Amino acid sequence: MATTPDIFSSPSRYIQGKGAIHELGTHLKKLGDNPLLVSDDTVWGIVEKQLTDGFKEADLPLTRVGFERFATAKAVDELTEKIKENDHDIIVGVGGGSAIDAAKAAGYLADIKWASVPTAASSDAPTSTLAVIYTEDGAFDEYRFYPKNPDLVLIDTQIVAGAPVEFLIAGIGDALATWVEARAAARGNGTTMNGGHPTRAGGALAKLCWDILWEHSFAAIDSVKADVVTPALDAVVEANTLLSGLGFESGGLAAAHAIHDGLTAADQTHGLTHGQKVNVGTCAQLIMEGADAEEIEDFIAFTTKVGLPNSLTEVGLSPDDTEELE
Repeated sequence: MATTPDIFSSPSRYIQGKGAIHELGTHLKKLGDNPLLVSDDTVWGIVEKQLTDGFKEADLPLTRVGFERFATAKAVDELTEKIKENDHDIIVGVGGGSAIDAAKAAGYLADIKWASVPTAASSDAPTSTLAVIYTEDGAFDEYRFYPKNPDLVLIDTQIVAGAPVEFLIAGIGDALATWVEARAAARGNGTTMNGGHPTRAGGALAKLCWDILWEHSFAAIDSVKADVVTPALDAVVEANTLLSGLGFESGGLAAAHAIHDGLTAADQTHGLTHGQKVNVGTCAQLIMEGADAEEIEDFIAFTTKVGLPNSLTEVGLSPDDTEELE
């Protein structure tokens, strides 16, 4: 009988740098001739000028469709129809995790290529093979898994530097869970989201992600507050986006993200970022697995200074909210 293999997966190409958004058209030209860009109005106001110039230089048509707040099943189906109606051959999610997840999901259903262009380093969603689908009310609905990662991930560090600092902090919360979950998956001989056992490479990248965040998070946060790209910000953007993405997918998830998924069912948490809820889950996981008291205390002290919550009270829940908690 065949055993479960170790599996490592990654995007076909990852591009990160100051001003990289201007080159998006050039990179997409290698993948298709008729891209469809998905973004909300706020994001579009930030990127439209650079994309218009870049697509013109690459001799590519620029077609954009607006996007609402959540990647719902309905939103994905509407995007899929739009792809088919206009013969688009690649779909590009530009902005936050939901726009990117909706683009992945629609790209898969329409059987075309898909690309991720995050405008903040707020989660590891851009690199992965999965999309998180929400209900119309913003509660977690389901994970959808795909047989491949994005064909392209491109992130402009200058745009990240200009985004609200809360987004970077959220990404740090999401990424800090990567190593805590990967080591738990390895200890428990668990399987990862891609259906295999954790790889050593996935675990090593998860640990590198952790180390970078402990060393550079505060300087990176200062960089965003000053709207400048620095080596520290560059390192944390890579940790939040690439290393966390590869680390969770090929290293494994555990309680931290499961607790996050549960928290989305409580209306009180809908105003919070993904990373804020994940951080509560990471703290809970450390306690559940019996981590050393010193490690738990260090984690709480560090993440509190970063600006992340570590208790249910901080995410809007009280001991009286028994129905939501159950």
